[in-house]
Amino acid sequence: MEQFQEAKKHKLTGKLKQAVTWAIVTEIGFGVLVVLFFLYRRDFWWILLIGFGLYTILFLYIITALRKGILRAAIKFSSGYSATQNKLLYEMNIPYGVLDKKGRIMWMNRLLDEMTDESEVYRKNIAGIFPQIRPDNFPAEDGAAVFSFDHETDGQIKKIRAEVRKVVSEGGIIFYGVYLFDETGEELMRKKLYNDSFAVALIDIDNYEDVLDTVDDFSQSYVTGIIDRKIRDYFKGNGAFIKKLEKDRYLSVFRREDLDHFTEDRFSLLEKVKEIDVGNENNVTLSIGIGTGDNDYGRCYEVSKGSLELALGRGGDQVVLREGNEVSYYGGKSQHMESNTRVKARVKAHALRKVIESKERVIIMGHKYADIDSFGSALGMYCFARHLGTEAYVVLNDISPSVKPFYDRFLSRDEYKGKIIKSNMAISKADDDTAVIVTDVNRPEMTECPEILDMVNTRVVFDHHRVNENPIKNVVLTHVDTTASSASEMVTEMMQFGSMDIKLKGFEADALYAGIVIDTDQFNTKAGPRTFEAAAFLRRNGADVARVRKLLRTDMDEYRCVANCVGRAEIFMDNFAITKYIDDSGGNPIEGAAKAANELLDIAGVKASFALTDLGDIIKISARSIDEVNVQIIMEKLGGGGHLTTAGAQVKDADLEEVVERLKSILKEMLEKGEI
Repeated sequence: MEQFQEAKKHKLTGKLKQAVTWAIVTEIGFGVLVVLFFLYRRDFWWILLIGFGLYTILFLYIITALRKGILRAAIKFSSGYSATQNKLLYEMNIPYGVLDKKGRIMWMNRLLDEMTDESEVYRKNIAGIFPQIRPDNFPAEDGAAVFSFDHETDGQIKKIRAEVRKVVSEGGIIFYGVYLFDETGEELMRKKLYNDSFAVALIDIDNYEDVLDTVDDFSQSYVTGIIDRKIRDYFKGNGAFIKKLEKDRYLSVFRREDLDHFTEDRFSLLEKVKEIDVGNENNVTLSIGIGTGDNDYGRCYEVSKGSLELALGRGGDQVVLREGNEVSYYGGKSQHMESNTRVKARVKAHALRKVIESKERVIIMGHKYADIDSFGSALGMYCFARHLGTEAYVVLNDISPSVKPFYDRFLSRDEYKGKIIKSNMAISKADDDTAVIVTDVNRPEMTECPEILDMVNTRVVFDHHRVNENPIKNVVLTHVDTTASSASEMVTEMMQFGSMDIKLKGFEADALYAGIVIDTDQFNTKAGPRTFEAAAFLRRNGADVARVRKLLRTDMDEYRCVANCVGRAEIFMDNFAITKYIDDSGGNPIEGAAKAANELLDIAGVKASFALTDLGDIIKISARSIDEVNVQIIMEKLGGGGHLTTAGAQVKDADLEEVVERLKSILKEMLEKGEI
C-alpha cells in the first residue's frame, strides 16, 4: 500500500503527461468550437454541446478516478521491468561486476561470483582477485581499457556515469563496469589455424660427391640407400611428405605442428646421418632450409630456397629456419670438409674476370678496422684488376698497427700513389660504370664504406666467413667459401685461375702471404691443401717468409699486455677461457685481444677462448676454438659472427662486466640445450 500512497505524490511525466496534455488541448478546442457554432450556427450547436459535455465528464473521470490506477499500473510495470533487468543482468552469460573508483567491488552477477570463488568478496578490492586490474589502470575518460588474464580469458573495464539528482554535484556518481570474456573457442581456432599452416623444407647432402668418391662402386649403392632411408624415415615419422628431387636434394612439406616436433629434438637428423659408416673418416652432413609463415606455397618454397642458400653459405651441416623476419639456426657443430675440386674456384675466377673487364673502374674494400687479411686480399684484388687493364682503387680509412708496416711499403711505390683512398674519395668516383668488390666481409654495415654499395649496380663479394641473415644484397657475383683459410687464399686462387700469366711484386705477395699466416695462426688452423698451394704460388712470386715474420712481430709493450691478459684468464665451466684485455701499450687492443684468445687455446682442457676489450663505445669480443666448439653460433647470440673456430662480436651500450656475465649466461644456456 505504501507504493500507492507514494503514487499520490508523483506527478505525471513522460508519455503519460503528453497524453493528458493533448487531452486538455482537445477539450479546449472542443469548447471553442461549441461557442462558434452557438454564435453562427445554432441549429447544430446543441449537438456539439451534448458531445462536449460527455467528453468533459469522461475526461474528468479519467483525471480523478483513474489517475491513481494509471500511476499504480505504471509503477507496477516499472518495478517489474526493473526486476526483470536485474534478473537478466544477474543471469547474463558474461561475468560482470560494478566497481567504485577505488576498485572495490559493489556488485557482481552470478558468473563472476562463481569465478571469484569468494564468499565475502563485496567491498573488497578487485586487484586482490585479479592482479591485472588496478585502479591506476582504469580508463580516465569515457571509453574502455582491455586486460588479458591468460590465453583463454580477456577483460574490459568501462566507465559508467550515473546521473542521480540531489545526491552529488555535477557529473553524477562514477562507477566502473568490468566484463570478462571467454576466449577458449577463439584460442582453439587460432591454435588449429597455426597447426594447420604449412612449411616447406629443402634438404641438401653437403658432401655427396666427396663421400661417394672415397668408397668403392659396391659400397656406393649401400651408402646412398642408408642416407635416403634415414632422411625419409625422419620426415615421414613426423608426419611430413618427402620427395627426392635430385641425387643429393629432397623436398619436404609438412604442417606447422609437425615442425614443432622437429625443433623440439633440434633436428636430430643432422647427427643421425653423421653416424653412417662410409668406411673412412668422412662424415655425411646435411644442410636444410625451411620456409614458413606464408599461406602461399610458391612463396614458402622461395623462402626455403633462400634459407638453404644461407645454410650452405654458413658452411653446411645445419638447419636454417625462417619464419617471417625471424631466422633460427640449428646444428652447425662440425667443421665443413674442404672440397678437393677446383671447379668452383675456376668458374668464379672466370666470372670475376668478365665483371672487371666490363667496367671502367673497380673500387675494392674490406671490413672496418682492417686486419692484414682484409688489407692483403683487397690489394690482391687490386693487382688482378690492374693486370686486366682496369682502373682500380682500394678503400682504407683507419690503419691499424699490424697493417701499417705493409701499408708504408705500398705508399713508397709510385704506382700506388692515389690508389689507396678513403671513403669520401671512393664515393666521388662511384658511377654507373663502376664495380665494387668486397673482400673478407659479407655484411654491408661492416664494410669500409657502406654508402657506396647503394650507389653502384655491380657488387661482388669474396669472403670466407659464414653468412648471416643480412648479407650484402643484389650482388652480381658472390663467392663465400667457409672452407677457405682466409680471404687472401681465395683472392690468390682467383688470380691463379683468372690469368695464367699474372705476376706479383714481392711486397704484394708479402701482403697476401701475411693474410694467410695470420688467419691460419702460422698454418696451425684451417690450413688445407688449397692453403699450401696458394702459399706456394705466393712464394714463387717473391713472398719472403722471414720478411713477413719481421713485419708481423709484436713490440714488447703489446706482448706484455697479451701475457697479462692470458694470466688473468678465468676458466668457466672447465672448458671455456674468458679474459679481459686491458691495453696500456698504445697499440691496437682488437689485435691484442685476438692474440690473447689464440694463446689461451694452448692451455690443456680449453675448448674455446674469449678475450674482451673495452673500446669506449663498444665492447669487442674475440672468440677462438680448435675444433670442438662452434664459436660462431655463440657470437651470433651477441650480434656477431665469423667462423666455426674464429669469430667475434661488438656489443654496444654495455660495460665490460655486464658483457662477461651475458657471455657466461649464453654459454651455460647453450650447453644445457645441447647447442654446443
